[in-house]
Amino acid sequence: MPDDKIQYLTSEGLTALNKEYDDLKNIRIPEIASRIDEAKQQGDLSENAEYHQAKEDMAWAQGRLYELKYVLDNAQIVKSAVAKDIVAVGNTVVIKVKEITKTYTIVGPHEANPLEGRISNESPLGESFLGSRTGDKVEVKTPAGKQIYEILEIK
Repeated sequence: MPDDKIQYLTSEGLTALNKEYDDLKNIRIPEIASRIDEAKQQGDLSENAEYHQAKEDMAWAQGRLYELKYVLDNAQIVKSAVAKDIVAVGNTVVIKVKEITKTYTIVGPHEANPLEGRISNESPLGESFLGSRTGDKVEVKTPAGKQIYEILEIK
């Protein structure tokens, strides 16, 4: 993990990640440990698919728990950005690209969901919008080539 990098979260995102952390720590990991224990009691572990799957599940769950702890320890809660004159994390921006109008909310990477219009401040698009003002034209390199986005409104 990077050295204490700020993890931007909304209060809703913080609640969701805390819930996931608690669920992993108090329910899922103990359940997986129980599955491992039961599989061990069946004898020969070298050919026990349940044991190997449970070990893989445990490795994933412990890794995710570690990741969540890091994010929660370094979380900075963002509200809808107060300033509406410059794009920052927490703002919703209305943009126009190739005569199509789109709306994006700039969030931290753990809450990004492009299908819902929530883009990460670390994504090429989100990062390009940061610091822009209404009326600015922002050039972004995309897989389809360079695109020009015009900032129509900052909410």
